[in-house]
Amino acid sequence: MSEDPALGDVLDLLSDEYARDILEATSTRPMSAQELADECEMSKPTVYRRVERLQAYGLLDEQTEIRTSNNHYSVYTATLSEFSVELDDGSFESSLTRTDDESFPGEAETDTADRFKRMWEDL
Repeated sequence: MSEDPALGDVLDLLSDEYARDILEATSTRPMSAQELADECEMSKPTVYRRVERLQAYGLLDEQTEIRTSNNHYSVYTATLSEFSVELDDGSFESSLTRTDDESFPGEAETDTADRFKRMWEDL
């Protein structure tokens, strides 16, 4: 979603305890659906429904974890870093701040040596 969603939509989504639990858990480290189900004490179908909604609003990112045993799976990371609501002159204004997502570790580095170091550290 390229622009911020409507205030009511975000408030509705964030009023859901399960969605908030998923955002909290994935704000510290990427987690799989099974890890989220265990950590947040919810069923996997509930996790997948909330993940889908959070992704639709650009609040959760999905990446594929590659395993040598061909058992690839998705992990999720919160992209929401701040949500604010302001009442000014009789109307509400809201804003979402998302974390910057690098396509690969070190992408933001301008120096080649720093880029390689950052990529190597994340292996």
